Amino acid sequence: MKRLTTSLLLALTLVSCSPAPKAEEKENVPDPVDNPDPKESQTPEEQDPAPEGKPRYVWIDASANFNYFANDKAYIGKEIKQLADCGFTDIIVDVRPTEGTVLWKSAIAPEAKRLAAWIGSSYRFVERTATWDYLQAFIDTGHAAGLRVHAAINTFVCGYGGYYGLESEGPVFDGLIPEDWTALDHTADGLTRSFHPGVQGTVFLNPAKDEVQDYIIGLLKELAAYDIDGIVLDRCRYDDTGLQADFSEESRQKFVEYLGHQPAKWPIFEAGVKNLPSGLGDDQKSWLAFRCKVIHDFIEKASQAVHSVNPKVKFGAYVGAWYSDYYSSGVNWASPRYLTHKLYPKWANSDYHNYGYADHCDFMFLGCYAATASIYGTTEWTMEGFASRGRSLLMGDTVFAGGPDIGNPEGWQNGKKSAYIPKTFDAIVTKGMADGYFVFDLCHIRMFEYWTAFKNTFTDYTNSLTK
Repeated sequence: MKRLTTSLLLALTLVSCSPAPKAEEKENVPDPVDNPDPKESQTPEEQDPAPEGKPRYVWIDASANFNYFANDKAYIGKEIKQLADCGFTDIIVDVRPTEGTVLWKSAIAPEAKRLAAWIGSSYRFVERTATWDYLQAFIDTGHAAGLRVHAAINTFVCGYGGYYGLESEGPVFDGLIPEDWTALDHTADGLTRSFHPGVQGTVFLNPAKDEVQDYIIGLLKELAAYDIDGIVLDRCRYDDTGLQADFSEESRQKFVEYLGHQPAKWPIFEAGVKNLPSGLGDDQKSWLAFRCKVIHDFIEKASQAVHSVNPKVKFGAYVGAWYSDYYSSGVNWASPRYLTHKLYPKWANSDYHNYGYADHCDFMFLGCYAATASIYGTTEWTMEGFASRGRSLLMGDTVFAGGPDIGNPEGWQNGKKSAYIPKTFDAIVTKGMADGYFVFDLCHIRMFEYWTAFKNTFTDYTNSLTK
């Protein structure tokens, strides 16, 4: 996604959820409404019918809010009450940040004792000395305030390489996760582990590795045992290096099994590839479909695991709404009935649509992260367009909430953008017909004092339900 100006970026470096291509590069994106699937889309029941209306979620990033919440239950209660008073109905609490540590009582993963964050004008660790259960505190205070509480995890990650002079953090740096679990990327320097000396940024795991999937599913089962309302997967995708990931031996063997023969070349793409090559061969298109199959099969397995522990817990994922570029993340979040190859023949083969995973999710969250100058419209890279096209892509297989990133994209810089907030709700929910609305992130509401803007927006919405 687009970044902030330097001053604001210092406060929000670790908040970004999902990579996004530049909006101005998008041209001639087909309209998913024209998808030739003969089966009509069926709209699921709304998550929350009147009088409450459609659900309104707020995301609570772990690192960006850690300075306020790590050791202070009272402050958690204070802001939960403010959110409820504003008219939010649900909170999504990040409990596995990119460091790969966790914020619940786990028998599998180490508990987060420090997270890096910008505080004032400096970047430093926030230490957690409290011993109470961080997730449980949000469950207790959220439910007491009448809000539903969902837990979010960064999925295929295991550490964060330090920068700005800080040490690296996470189980892979402590030897608790094997180095060969991490992604093997075909970078400009050749085959390179996501975990390597001097790494800066998120260390990604290899989604195709069985041990990695088993590890994450173990964590999800622990979460499902809590009295939560839902679980949301973030970064359930391939490495931030995109098309460069993952070319490990495990991935090669599984690809050969999927393909039925040895690929004409390995790795499939040239070293350091960043943009999709023109004139993709059959093996290269099969590789893009194979990566989607890996994520699809994991989503299916994870959903079954969560529901085996607690059938009442809703299971879903956050994705960027820019579907025309999401192949680079190895993810097909659409309905399997959406015939991708009919509209995107450049990169999708006839097998690609089979790995759409929407039908395995109880709900989904689409990041409608367009600029404030592009709130309305019908194309990708407008908020309304992201939502309406997302509805067509999902084809009624699941309900979804769409939402703006009110801190990072172009136009939100420096705050003082309260007038845009009701427009984003109107564009995404009313005109884009999303089943719900979500806001990323609570830290921005606090920083820019958007409490009143959201309260007025949601009050106007709920009042309209009775007219």
